[in-house]
Amino acid sequence: MSEYQTMIRDLPQNQRPRERLLEFGASALSDTELLAILLRVGSARESVLRLAERLLHHFGSIKGIAQATAVDLSEVKGIGPAKSTELLAAIELGIRLSRFSEAPRPTIRSPQNVYDLFGSEMRYLSQEQFRTLSLDTKGGVIRSRTVTQGSLNASIVEAREVFREAISCNAANLIAIHNHPSGDPSPSQEDISLTKRLVEAGKVIGIGVLDHLIVGDGKFVSLKERGLM
Repeated sequence: MSEYQTMIRDLPQNQRPRERLLEFGASALSDTELLAILLRVGSARESVLRLAERLLHHFGSIKGIAQATAVDLSEVKGIGPAKSTELLAAIELGIRLSRFSEAPRPTIRSPQNVYDLFGSEMRYLSQEQFRTLSLDTKGGVIRSRTVTQGSLNASIVEAREVFREAISCNAANLIAIHNHPSGDPSPSQEDISLTKRLVEAGKVIGIGVLDHLIVGDGKFVSLKERGLM
């Protein structure tokens, strides 16, 4: 006598693995449910949850599955080449994640540190480019962003765009950088006015503008060092 099985489509929405993951997060799911999501479908006679259960039983545990080869996996009825490769790919991602460690963030201690990061690239740009460098409380670099490109003037550099990236990554401070394609990094009156406007906006937002570097051909100017901000 054949055994009746409840298929995924027959389950209430709040009991389906994918819906449960979206509502409660992956950590709330059982090993069987997580495997069922990876396997995606069962067969006309067997639900994907039942297939996941058989897979776990065959190898004893998630660890057993992780140690299996494609040939081993294909020994389980219902696990063909497509499903075995998807499982192996997911397992390999997990292994790589367990080994992953982020490289130390560059730390900004001086204007020279900023120039070392961007100078060799920005000195050769044929157009003016305005960038921001978002920093944590210890001066560690979180992220950099190009805000505008083209002819730079204070009227088109909007404070909200300058601070957008810093706000999104919870930065404590930022540094502004832009280049002078002429090769002469001497700040214009417009550069100085823009910098002062950004400093004031940063005070309102709660993000410090530590400096504004202007990059030229093999040299730079720090408005902070010049006392212009």
